[in-house]
Amino acid sequence: MIDWRVKSLDAILATAEKKSLHRTLGAFQLTMLGIGAIIGTGIFVLTAAAAQKAGPGMMYSFIIAGFVCAVAALCYSELVAMAPVSGSAYTYTYAVMGEVMAWTVGWALVLEYAVAAAAVCVGWSGYVMGLIQKATGFVLPEALSHGPAWSIVAGMPSVDFSHGVVNVPAIIVALVITMLLVKGTSESAKVNSILVAVKVSALSAFIVITLPMISGDNFTPMLPNGWFGTQGSGVGVVGAAASIFFAYVGFDAVSTAAEETKNPQRNVPIGLIGSLGICTIFYMLVAAGVVGSVGAQPITSITGAVLSPDSAEFVMRCKELASAGSAPIVCSHEALAEVLSKLHYDQVSKLVGLAASIALPSVILMMIFGQTRIFFVMARDGLLPEKLADIHPKWKTPWLMTIVTGIFVAIAAAFFPVGQLADISNSGTLFAFFMVAIAVLVLRKTDPNRARPFKTPVVWLVAPMAAGGCLFLFFSLPTIAQLVLPIWGSVGMVIYVLYSRKHSHLGKAIAAEAAKK
Repeated sequence: MIDWRVKSLDAILATAEKKSLHRTLGAFQLTMLGIGAIIGTGIFVLTAAAAQKAGPGMMYSFIIAGFVCAVAALCYSELVAMAPVSGSAYTYTYAVMGEVMAWTVGWALVLEYAVAAAAVCVGWSGYVMGLIQKATGFVLPEALSHGPAWSIVAGMPSVDFSHGVVNVPAIIVALVITMLLVKGTSESAKVNSILVAVKVSALSAFIVITLPMISGDNFTPMLPNGWFGTQGSGVGVVGAAASIFFAYVGFDAVSTAAEETKNPQRNVPIGLIGSLGICTIFYMLVAAGVVGSVGAQPITSITGAVLSPDSAEFVMRCKELASAGSAPIVCSHEALAEVLSKLHYDQVSKLVGLAASIALPSVILMMIFGQTRIFFVMARDGLLPEKLADIHPKWKTPWLMTIVTGIFVAIAAAFFPVGQLADISNSGTLFAFFMVAIAVLVLRKTDPNRARPFKTPVVWLVAPMAAGGCLFLFFSLPTIAQLVLPIWGSVGMVIYVLYSRKHSHLGKAIAAEAAKK
């Protein structure tokens, strides 16, 4: 069927040459972009949510999620070295499994990049409002600093506005970062390198203070919610791994910058694997510091039931404990700063909060950057309106695409809590990573002689582990996050049938060739 038409790697490279982005990034900048995309809300904020789901067992959650990302990164490195153009998993799927699957992956990547950016905006909001409160005493009303709580009640989505309506600070940071990206890639990368240095300094200070204060008693019980929670609950060590996976998401955003990279066959794999390795070390040390210094046991309802960290009941329980002066770290919106406050390092706590407030925007920057480059390539292929791929004559960026993406991110950040945004983002990310792992194996069979500047080691073991790990984590997500992917995919297929299939450049070329015959 024509819908399964494949665009060869040679054709993809030829298309990129006709309408390409300017190459300005080196290996160091790519590694910094990767670290900038990875270290963010996942470790600064979601550590508290992971503790609520798994307790001290979140140490294992970091290992599980990091391992799945590592094998996926090896698969990504082979493909991006073969096709150093924008598009990430979308481009690779187009070359291997055809247009329909490529569209599906590209559409799912909206969940990875745009929704992830929204999650970080919400995480940033929590830190900056906490910092302002400590410095000035000013407290923004909950109605303007938090979005509503979402849950599944009797099989239907339910919205609770009692603890928040719209997150205004999250909207502001999303729009400011969008303006920066409209102005230019090189400028954004320079700003990002500064922000990465700030984040790494803050985490280093946290590690130096907390590790000497570790107590073995805080690791008992190690698995208060077990390895697995009930189906669809998203709790337990594996459920926490499925959520904390978000903390590693971002390394693949390096691949979206391939078309703007000098010597991409060498530099992109360095950026992918280097940034992932550096961040994994930081994560394990920070998690150990949180658990060992102040404890990370989850809270339960009055009846002893396990609570989801995004539920209205969890919020109410945290307020009850806070009013009694005993709110644990799992209730915090600024986990690392809160740990330091509990250890009576108040000034350092403020500095860490300041660092997070300054540096988390680098993650937003990289996520929106990645999303616009995905959309840019899809528009260049005709699957989205080509007008969206217009390059600004002065700034040399896909400015219109960036503005549209930034508005979408701001809306999502305004009305959803950080944990649910992270889980929704993970559903799209895991699907994309799964497709990349499959693409590596298929290309090894269908195009074995193509030059591979970087080859995935032991590919027939590594790629299946990456694919299996992605499926395993996907089905460990909360039910609402699992449901978003097929619903979102169905909306995408309607758009494909009504617009993209008719306007596809590849489809038009195939039709023209058939007409000649």
